[in-house]
Amino acid sequence: MAKWTVDASHTNIGFQVKHMMVSKVKGNFDSFSADVEAEDLSDLTTAIITFYIDTASITTKSEDRDNHLKSADFFDVETYPKITFKSTTIQKSGDGYQVAGNLTIKDVTKPVTFDVEYNGKGTNPWGVEVYGFEGETKINREDFGLTWNAALETGGVLVGKDIKITVELELNPA
Repeated sequence: MAKWTVDASHTNIGFQVKHMMVSKVKGNFDSFSADVEAEDLSDLTTAIITFYIDTASITTKSEDRDNHLKSADFFDVETYPKITFKSTTIQKSGDGYQVAGNLTIKDVTKPVTFDVEYNGKGTNPWGVEVYGFEGETKINREDFGLTWNAALETGGVLVGKDIKITVELELNPA
C-alpha cells in the first residue's frame, strides 16, 4: 500500500447550515491532516482514510460567530481539539464511491457515508502525480452534541440541525 499526502493548498473541508430558516451560513476548517493509504487511488476501494480536523481552525467570515462556534456552546475546542473521520468501507457506486466511516465530534462517534466523486489524476508542473476527489455528506449536528440554538420571534430557530459537509481533496504521493 502506498501512502498519500493531502495537498492542503488545494484541499477544502467545508460545511453549510441554515441560518434563521431563510439563508445559509458557509464555513470551513483551515487546519487538517490525513493518513491515506491505497494500492491505487484511481480505484478508491483500495484506500484506508483517516482525517484529523483542528476544531479551532473553523472560519465563517465572522469573528464573533467563529468565537461562539469555538466555545462550549458548540465545538468546545479547548476540550475537544479534533474532529476525526476514519473510513470503514469504500464501495464503488456508479461513477463514484460510497465512503463509509466513523465521524467523531466532541467524543461522539457516529457512522456517516460520503458520496465521493473521482475527479481524475494529473501531473503537476514538478512532475508529481496528483489525484482529485470531491465528497459530500449530511449530518444532524444535534446527534454529535452540537445542540445550542435560539428560538426566533417569527417562529423557527436561529441555526438549522442539518449540516452539509463537503470535502474537495487533492492527494500527492507521500
